[in-house]
Amino acid sequence: MSLLAVPFMVTATAYAQTAAPVAPTVYVSAPVVHGAAYTPAQVAKKCGIFETCATTKIGLGKGDFIVRLSALGVLPTDRTSKLWLNGSRIPGNVSTTNQAMPELTFEYFFTDNVSIDLIAASTRHEVAAQGTPYGKIDVGSAWVLPPTVTLAWHFRPHKRFNPYLGVGGTMMWFHNVSPAGGLVQKLNVGFTGGPSINAGFDYQVVGNWFLNVDVKHMFVRMHAWANDRDSGAFIKAHDSLDPVVVGMGIEYRF
Repeated sequence: MSLLAVPFMVTATAYAQTAAPVAPTVYVSAPVVHGAAYTPAQVAKKCGIFETCATTKIGLGKGDFIVRLSALGVLPTDRTSKLWLNGSRIPGNVSTTNQAMPELTFEYFFTDNVSIDLIAASTRHEVAAQGTPYGKIDVGSAWVLPPTVTLAWHFRPHKRFNPYLGVGGTMMWFHNVSPAGGLVQKLNVGFTGGPSINAGFDYQVVGNWFLNVDVKHMFVRMHAWANDRDSGAFIKAHDSLDPVVVGMGIEYRF
């Protein structure tokens, strides 16, 4: 081999090494949620219970299960009432006190727009008869358990603010019934029920936590009997309780 060929071979070898094809660089865009970019490290990081992360689903929709704890106000309207004394109709009306209690709600979304919920709460109310020939009569008190099932239509699925309207039914059991004494020595309150309507909204605060505001109007009548028929003062009352139920609470999506 001639000495002139050596530089040529060295040059050719260097060119072959530097001219090797280079794989193109691929850039992967970071996920964007509501305008906020997340780095791969942030996506891989476990999302805390009080954090909104790249993997957090925005709004409510199909398959979501909600548990809600609310502060509840029960406001009976006592729209119409009738009183009888020993079988004879007498003037007067029934009044029932307002009450506030905690409420627990369970809700499941069948579709993005349709959900079903069940509320569980129990409130104690004082009952009186007013405007009677005997003046105001303290009838007594009773606890009421009104399980209510509601089907609701949600207008803005997968949005942070999601208003809804619903229709359902209410059943009312009265328990721990206590007569007031005096003219009323015994008190019985019958089971009742009726339709209900409601309106409200859910608002996603952070992560899977939501704020809920809900207003229900229940259409139910109360039937009560005071004393025995042979007591000399048998009182019967029918009252359209028709309570308005206002709730505000915090809920979590599972």
